[in-house]
Amino acid sequence: AIASRVEAVSRRLVPESVPEVDITARDRATIDDSFGGAIDALVRSRSELAALLGELADMMAGAFQTGNKVLLCGNGGSAADAQHFAGELVGRFKDGDRRALPVLSLTADTSVITAWANDFGYTDIFARQVDAFGCPGDILIGISTSGNSPNVIAAFEAARRRGVQCVALGGRDGGAMRDLADIAVIVPSGDTQHIQEVHSVLIHVICELVEQRLLAQMTPLATEFIRVAAPMAVAS
Repeated sequence: AIASRVEAVSRRLVPESVPEVDITARDRATIDDSFGGAIDALVRSRSELAALLGELADMMAGAFQTGNKVLLCGNGGSAADAQHFAGELVGRFKDGDRRALPVLSLTADTSVITAWANDFGYTDIFARQVDAFGCPGDILIGISTSGNSPNVIAAFEAARRRGVQCVALGGRDGGAMRDLADIAVIVPSGDTQHIQEVHSVLIHVICELVEQRLLAQMTPLATEFIRVAAPMAVAS
């Protein structure tokens, strides 16, 4: 069933005029399995996580409206996701006129990370930064495919001590991170590859939902001012 869905999607995406390239049966099976697993994880996530994504967008938009910020952390591919997430919100996703949003990836400062890891250990590299930057009402988003990364767990514990809200972006059963989170967005998959693929989509969905909420909260006068002023600023 998954293979037929992959084939149907491929037919829509690939023009009929493109000649079929020779491919071994083994390669075809690998490709079909990879695309099929990603599609299945995405379909299930769309069905099971929709309400949680709305709840998370409400939380984040509310924090930005009250002058609070969002902190992000993760390891490996999840570290890249944390920086990607921050980049979309500090910059812009789809709303070309909105203000910059205060979002900080705790994976980005290599001097802080390597100094603390070298002198005291890797487990507290994020917790130390939460202690430095976290304030009551802020949000910490921990990204972990297993939900059991020790340094992300330590960061959640530090966040709890400082009155920072915790959000888990995970997979599998959510791990230990789930129990420490105010909101746990857990991809319904046990495959690290597909969890990470869905995380990329979720990050984009969350960014768009947050922008929509912030735009809706603006007064009509402020919205019109930004619409008119932005092109003038670019032209000058």
